[in-house]
Amino acid sequence: MQPDILSASEQDRLRFACKIATQTLHHVRDKLRAGVSTGQIDRWVREDTLRRNGRPSQLGYHGFAGAVCTSRNEVVCHGVPSDSVLLLDGDIVNVDVTTEVQGFHGDTSETFAIGTPSAEAAHVIAVARRCRDAGIAVVRDGARLGDIGAAIESLAKREGCSVVEAYGGHGIGRRMHMPPHVAHTGRAGTGMRLRAGMALTIEPMINLGSSAVKTLADGWTVVTQDGRWSAQFEHTILVTREGCEVLTTLD
Repeated sequence: MQPDILSASEQDRLRFACKIATQTLHHVRDKLRAGVSTGQIDRWVREDTLRRNGRPSQLGYHGFAGAVCTSRNEVVCHGVPSDSVLLLDGDIVNVDVTTEVQGFHGDTSETFAIGTPSAEAAHVIAVARRCRDAGIAVVRDGARLGDIGAAIESLAKREGCSVVEAYGGHGIGRRMHMPPHVAHTGRAGTGMRLRAGMALTIEPMINLGSSAVKTLADGWTVVTQDGRWSAQFEHTILVTREGCEVLTTLD
């Protein structure tokens, strides 16, 4: 199945969905502190999404019980919100918001430090953000998917971190997950050519230790095998002839 090339009107609808998702993520960001549960984050996301006339794309997706993924410390992705999981001083937590508005989906996430992070925690957060931005920087009409993974992997290795290979980014638009799969490791000059009008997420998951992961008994929560911490940042982008447009920013 080939990736969609969005028309001008479809691009505008995608921009709007991304704006709404980003506003909700920023709304939650400003409330995070020690003592907050990931279940409370879920309620904030539900309330704010409804207030903006959106729908949480993740809610009920293949049976997922939350409206948002909340991935704390060694949780790599797909953390299920729970009132029993409390954020503590020094923790890090990724909040992954996807919102459907008028038939299009916007997807974004950030990893936040709670209180004062350790040097290691601050490092993995910084590297994850830089890896996302390095992947975005090589996107343009005519570039290849492998260019994205190569840029991310090279930076992570230089900084002593690893890149999770089991999960990646994806196309997005009328569905939350669409072709193509966007690997965050790879070889430059290989893979599908990107074309103007494609919409993608770039969302590398960066680990302090090994890239190996495992899924817990709930069937959703993915953690590092070695128990070391992981961080992730995600943008939805639109490929253009000159490069790309980052859709999930309020700047």
